[in-house]
Amino acid sequence: MTSEPADSAFLRACRRRPVSHTPVWFMRQAGRSLPEYRALREGVPMLTACATPDLVVEITMQPVRRYGVDAAILFSDIVVPLKAIGVDLDIKPGIGPVVAEPIRDARAAEALRPIEPGDVSYITEAVQALTKELGATPLIGFAGAPFTLASYLIEGGPSKNHDHTKAMMYGEPGLWHALMDRLTEITLGFLRVQLAAGASAVQLFDSWVGAVSPDDYREFVLPYTSRIFDGLAGLDVPRIHFGVGTGELLGLLGEAGADVVGVDWRVPLDEAARRVGPGKALQGNLDPAILLAPWEVVERRAGDILTRAAKAEGHVFNLGHGVLPGTDPDQLARLTDFVHEASAR
Repeated sequence: MTSEPADSAFLRACRRRPVSHTPVWFMRQAGRSLPEYRALREGVPMLTACATPDLVVEITMQPVRRYGVDAAILFSDIVVPLKAIGVDLDIKPGIGPVVAEPIRDARAAEALRPIEPGDVSYITEAVQALTKELGATPLIGFAGAPFTLASYLIEGGPSKNHDHTKAMMYGEPGLWHALMDRLTEITLGFLRVQLAAGASAVQLFDSWVGAVSPDDYREFVLPYTSRIFDGLAGLDVPRIHFGVGTGELLGLLGEAGADVVGVDWRVPLDEAARRVGPGKALQGNLDPAILLAPWEVVERRAGDILTRAAKAEGHVFNLGHGVLPGTDPDQLARLTDFVHEASAR
């Protein structure tokens, strides 16, 4: 039993160092499918839960106790820093974040102010309490990346085609860059608060960036992602970058400055290692829907991922996106045990 997070298999794998077993954590493990989470959240709006330190601590801890995963991820939401600086938004059950007044002009973009630690004192309090309770288990802090935050703000909510977002990006590039500039500072500030409070690693979620082509990513997104990772470079913490549908962007996600590139389920890990290139660890990438199949299917698919991961310089086992709400928690516990045992042989 290690006594410091720095010795953990998770942080060692992120840094491409030898590990005794492949570490495991699951995106959206903090809640989603757990009955104890649903009981705790009964009648409590998402953003209220995210701003209540006791709830944040308990929900973050639940999957660590239940599954024996190698890292905890802070229970929060990517829109928390936007809400904290005064953006009028809410998370509607079954829909997602909904913004009252979408940003479509320079005046609205200029109203976004930098985040101060005092805006999210509940995050500091929760992270400090969690690091005490977790002991040797690392805590991952996270934030939404500027492109994904911009999409929510411009569209006014979730979008399939990101029409308004792309219209601004292509048609009003000056406004786009001004908005991305502000969101970059907000994201960087939010991550620094979590790290100052004791988080051991961070993940930048660019959930919707798979909607852009590599050339557009390089022009309209990469400079801002790079600024965030550069801004954390002196803190000596692993920086993970993840997006959905980013098979064509994997090399660029690594180029942006991440230490670990998260891979969704659409690209096999050995091919992902080739696309990302040397000097990076990989995270992923079991299709979350496979957990709805019988155990022998889960076991076979997880074993295949471990085999393919041999091509990576470091590997953190994860899903290719978040845990689905209908997942049986026992499948996740069994999967964690399987990955630990199979990779330790």
